[in-house]
Amino acid sequence: MSAFLPNARPEADQVIVDIVDYVTKYQITSQLAYDTARLCLIDTLGCGLEALEYPACKKLLGPVVPGTIVPNGAKVPGTQFQLDPVQAAFNIGAMIRWLDFNDTWLAAEWGHPSDNLGGILATADWLSRTAVAAGKKPLKMREVLTAMIKAHEIQGCIALENSFNKVGLDHVILVKVASTAVVAEMMGLTTAEIINAVSLAWVDGQSLRTYRHAPNTGSRKSWAAGDATSRAVRLALIAKTGEMGYPSVLTAKTWGFYDVSFKGQPFKFQRPYGSYVMENVLFKISFPAEFHSQTAVEAAMTLHQQLASAGKTVDDISKITIRTHEACIRIIDKHGPLDNPADRDHCIQYMVAVPLVFGRLVASDYEDKVAADTRIDTLRDKIVCVEDKSFTQDYHDPRKRSIANALTVEFKDGKTLAEVVVEYPIGHARRRKDGIPLLVDKFKINLARQLPAKQRQSILDVSLDQDQLETMPVNEYVDMYVI
Repeated sequence: MSAFLPNARPEADQVIVDIVDYVTKYQITSQLAYDTARLCLIDTLGCGLEALEYPACKKLLGPVVPGTIVPNGAKVPGTQFQLDPVQAAFNIGAMIRWLDFNDTWLAAEWGHPSDNLGGILATADWLSRTAVAAGKKPLKMREVLTAMIKAHEIQGCIALENSFNKVGLDHVILVKVASTAVVAEMMGLTTAEIINAVSLAWVDGQSLRTYRHAPNTGSRKSWAAGDATSRAVRLALIAKTGEMGYPSVLTAKTWGFYDVSFKGQPFKFQRPYGSYVMENVLFKISFPAEFHSQTAVEAAMTLHQQLASAGKTVDDISKITIRTHEACIRIIDKHGPLDNPADRDHCIQYMVAVPLVFGRLVASDYEDKVAADTRIDTLRDKIVCVEDKSFTQDYHDPRKRSIANALTVEFKDGKTLAEVVVEYPIGHARRRKDGIPLLVDKFKINLARQLPAKQRQSILDVSLDQDQLETMPVNEYVDMYVI
């Protein structure tokens, strides 16, 4: 006997309505959020400029069909490409994520909310150049910052209580959903059209985490967010034509997202949308390392100095114990062969071994030349991770949001160095005062990788002045980054 499902068109799922109400109606009043968004902007663009030094990234950039030029298209910082907004979003998104060095949000789901900048900046630049060509006013950079704050909030608030990785889905699903909502609003879609666009983002087939985990870890994890944010721009453009949406895409019995992809469980929410995520986002400042390892790397740098003071080398080490949190063990506790840079930058043993050996951890340390040093793998085999449940509890505590790691080094002669504990990395909101000068220095270094001195100074003059940046037309700001 067949079961008949009701065919009456339902109202839009409340989760979608809440997202759309937020992007269309909520006014951001937090100056801290805008100040942090400016820092996030420059740090993210700087990460993209550094990625241009890597051929594996550059080969993916440019138009889909070589030689294509788009009048009034969006420009890609650090290049001469001017592309349609969908492909520009992919280019910018791939650049800024390539080295795993942009901001991070850790909760039940983790991710990098600045990945949304690919779609946001490409859309804003394209809209601005199109407006100028028609004799109209371009968007201002404050609108980019507003979109960043809202995309961070959507991605981060959903991530607080809902683990997509536990059902095998990659966190870039949240990049696609958040980017779709904010770029659709920037394009001037109606409320109904934005609801349609967001429903289209949920109804898509979603990326598996296959490319982030052994034995298949690979470079797609470096362009997956570019793919997601560009797909968001495409879906917003589709919805703008009047294409229909799917209002109960989450809750529909049997065929909805909850039943198909989330084990029948509805999303849970810890807090309403505001500006909390941008205000508390984590910056990767010192090390291009998966964020759950940031404090471990910082501890390893301290231990590197202590080894020298004790007259020891890594050859004298018999065992290293990493006391850590559950998420770290689940994602980056990795043994066995590491086949490529994408494999290495998601292995806590590798990310601890390198600073113990060399006293540093930079992006090039994941390349084959450095990885060939046999001391790294020898040391990796001596590193053991154990969960400290209090670390796991503090990781999820919204009042703390720590990312603690503690390292203990034991020597072959039976001696032991005192455990080094680091609860909050330099990019944490609790260490923002110490981190901002270092973040600005990081931006200056990354500008110098691609741009001449006069051009760098022009960018700095605007980028380090909140009022000047916010009032600058988007197209003029992006032009400053063109080679």
